[in-house]
Amino acid sequence: MKSNNQKLILVVGATGLQGGAVTNEALKQGFNVRVLVRDKNTSKVQDLIQKGAEAVVGDFDDSSSLENAMKNVDAVFSVPISGIDTIENDRERRQAYAVIQSAIKSGVKQFVHTSVAATSRYTEFPKWGTGYWFEKYWTDKWDIEEAVRSAGFSSWTILKPAMIMENFTEKVELMYPDLRQGKIKTVTFADTQIDYISVKDLAVFVCAAFENPEKFNEHNIELAAESLSYKDIAEIISKVTGKEIEVSTLSIEESKREGTHPFSILGQEWDNLVGYNVDINLLKTYNVKLTSFKEFAKANKNQFKID
Repeated sequence: MKSNNQKLILVVGATGLQGGAVTNEALKQGFNVRVLVRDKNTSKVQDLIQKGAEAVVGDFDDSSSLENAMKNVDAVFSVPISGIDTIENDRERRQAYAVIQSAIKSGVKQFVHTSVAATSRYTEFPKWGTGYWFEKYWTDKWDIEEAVRSAGFSSWTILKPAMIMENFTEKVELMYPDLRQGKIKTVTFADTQIDYISVKDLAVFVCAAFENPEKFNEHNIELAAESLSYKDIAEIISKVTGKEIEVSTLSIEESKREGTHPFSILGQEWDNLVGYNVDINLLKTYNVKLTSFKEFAKANKNQFKID
């Protein structure tokens, strides 16, 4: 088995939240990391290069550029594009298929992909089949997972995170635009339990799979560290920052009037009616230390943008 410093990892989506976390963790653990980017000159890419990553320019619509990026690569980390785009077109699925096919053609042995928790039971969601839930979001995720599973890789792993803790810091303007004013406004009830995972924990799982492909081979792993309500989240952020956080539960109509994206509103309603329901105890067998939201909040105290 190759040691970490003998393995070359290709990270797709390295300038995003998940890909960036995986790149940083893989470099920290001594892997050789190549990142597939559209532009080498952005500040995010230059920062990764400074940390030791090799950047290769590629385009999802240009298979030769993907294959060039995969030369001599031992393993690929793949993360889908933003789910909101998939309600308008087939870009997420098309690009994911291109990466999978290029990896197989290039002889890549290991493929680690991130999807989302609950994909295996989407047909059991209430109102499924009526189009209520932007069904393409879920079917695209599942179709890509199936493509990974059936592609023929020597080792594949699919990691399925629940809600990302970094939504309260890195993606706060999109997810919780009123947090700056000390408010969390959501259609999700204040006491609804939601499963959370930090992207840093996700990155540790990805690197554990890179280090031990046999152990993680053909594993579909739903990821969450704990279940918390928005009431719990508000209390933790308040305690850590010293700023009072108020949770407001909106009706669907009120949320629409606030200008919330329909996709976000349905996601919040989905939390009430369905939820990720990750079996957190199952993750103990992997011996990966998971970060609680309290630990996350303390470590990212200065990242909370609250006036």
